[in-house]
Amino acid sequence: MDKKLLIAKPIASELERFTSYFRESIFCNNPRIQEIIDYIMKSDGKHIRPILLLLAAKACGEITETTYHSAVTVELLHTASLIHDDVVDESKMRRGRLSTNAIYDNKMAVLAGDYFLSTALIKSVLTGDMEIISAISGLGRSLAEGELNQLSLAKEIILDEAEYFEVIKKKTASLLSVCMKIGAQSVGASSDNVGRFEKLGEYLGICFQLRDDIFDYFSNNVGKPTGNDIREGKVTLPLLYALKNTDSEESQAMMKIIRTGEFSDQDVSVLISFAKENGGIEYAYDKIEIFRQKAIEIIDTLEEGEVKEALVNAVEYVVERVY
Repeated sequence: MDKKLLIAKPIASELERFTSYFRESIFCNNPRIQEIIDYIMKSDGKHIRPILLLLAAKACGEITETTYHSAVTVELLHTASLIHDDVVDESKMRRGRLSTNAIYDNKMAVLAGDYFLSTALIKSVLTGDMEIISAISGLGRSLAEGELNQLSLAKEIILDEAEYFEVIKKKTASLLSVCMKIGAQSVGASSDNVGRFEKLGEYLGICFQLRDDIFDYFSNNVGKPTGNDIREGKVTLPLLYALKNTDSEESQAMMKIIRTGEFSDQDVSVLISFAKENGGIEYAYDKIEIFRQKAIEIIDTLEEGEVKEALVNAVEYVVERVY
């Protein structure tokens, strides 16, 4: 059976209800705005974030209305961040389709992202829980900080592994971490359990981003062009490792390309080959395994049952996904 189906199995009915709530939350009576919303919703992802939120809640108790409002809020915030990211990165593709900004231009895309963001704030209030509202507000700032920091690193050409991990903790891991944290909070879990799921989400998020970064080095149908990160000046872990652990002369030649800030197809191809030939991909996979194991160690502390099994499948799905 498909791993995503196994992940969602313990919360199948709850996920259906979430989907209904989510679509209702973003409906607009203005047909011009609804047209843009409909386009964005057609490229709806796999809802892995609300799934993890619902699983965390179910592992700690009975899913409540607060849980649903929390799940809707984080998915709205996530969607807003994707729309804005495509504008910032000047991306024309999202999940194998033309991005919102490619269809409606940057101005319309920014405003559409703002619409989703504003709706997320409205829905967060419906949780009626100030701790959850605070966590979601902090998440919005973390996502912005991560993006700003990544742009600064690219502009200043700072190559530092610790800085790289700080970026992905804020950009990707913070989202999954908060999802699982507020999932547990929404059902009144103990502070120990809330902290446990918060950490599990962080480890899953790091694995997710590392896997995503690896995609950039291969010609697969993953919804974005190969070498897209490099074209944007983003030196992710595979290339970062190769630059730091290769003969200085060859490394300096690669750095010369990076410092130009203008990447031809040939430049991108050279940098991709350099990272592959000098252990960058293997190093990134090794890092994934470290964080995968940390996630499994947390899951091992949970009670046996469908939810525990689903969380194990979630880890394997994140690590093994092909797009």
